[in-house]
Amino acid sequence: MTWPPLREELRGVEPYGAPQLDVPVQLNTNENPYGPSDACADDIAAAVRAAATSLNRYPDREHTELRAALAAYLGHGVTPEQVWAANGSNEVMLQLLQAFGGPGRTALSFAPTYSMYPEYARDTVTEWVVGHRESDFALDLDHAHDLVLERQPSVVLLPSPNNPTGTALPPEAVGLLCKAAGDGGIVVIDEAYGEFRREGVPSALELMPEHRNLVVTRTMSKAFAAAGLRLGYLAADPAICDAIRVVRLPYHLSSVTQATALAALKHAPELLGKVDELRAERDATVDWLRAQGLRVADSDANFVLFGTFADRHAVWQGLLDRGVLIRETGPDGWLRVSIGTADEMMAFKNALTEVMGDES
Repeated sequence: MTWPPLREELRGVEPYGAPQLDVPVQLNTNENPYGPSDACADDIAAAVRAAATSLNRYPDREHTELRAALAAYLGHGVTPEQVWAANGSNEVMLQLLQAFGGPGRTALSFAPTYSMYPEYARDTVTEWVVGHRESDFALDLDHAHDLVLERQPSVVLLPSPNNPTGTALPPEAVGLLCKAAGDGGIVVIDEAYGEFRREGVPSALELMPEHRNLVVTRTMSKAFAAAGLRLGYLAADPAICDAIRVVRLPYHLSSVTQATALAALKHAPELLGKVDELRAERDATVDWLRAQGLRVADSDANFVLFGTFADRHAVWQGLLDRGVLIRETGPDGWLRVSIGTADEMMAFKNALTEVMGDES
């Protein structure tokens, strides 16, 4: 018997996670480079101080006030009964797979996509099925529709914008796949980067009244500049929220987390104030990378996937040697850079120019 007595399918598996390295320019985890103002930080500190006086008591198990605030932020007629929150959208996704996946059930997505999705399936003993995307990373609607009809998954996971490619779903995809899944499955549209989408690209929230099997997930980690908060949430039919209550751990959101999130939401205009600037920096980065003769995926997120390189690891290492950390992810030959400040992006461009010069 091998020690420890780990599940066989987990033996030798490396834990998920991007490198956490202390370098001058960190552009690898899609964080918002602009932190909260002193005024926002002061309000968060005051809210946490108030919560600390009752830490001898368990938190509000239903996070009632927070759900109401999140519903108000989302708009589109979303009510508090349609909202559920957890420790990052990662836990939201895991809870969805715990409730709707499991042995004998299937979760489905289309590659390349977020690398945690198959891990949620693995951890909940859910069969993982993956279809393909087009060469430009767009979703092939006919293929997607046919695969959902064929496999009848319990959960369809579709990020929009997609990670790591930044590709947004065409508006017609959501309704098409919700109908294909029917009452036997839920369709989860992961809008972790939704606030960064380009003008005219709709949110799946608009279609919730038409499809009771539609789930839209969001996070405060990205556009909200609150990655350290670990607060993700979803909007869905109240029956789906009730189902998650069955599998969630007791008191899963601490009083401190709830207080911090509520205080941050009161500063939403400020925290989201750099989104337009980051969009413009993203588009400028796409144009610059293409001018260097590189392939670049169209992006509606706060990151850009670019390539292709015969030895992407060498390019990644070359950038790191120059103090710039990006992400080695996506299909072979591709790299992903998060959008930082103007100075950080200039450092990235200068470093990449040097590395590509060395490679040629």
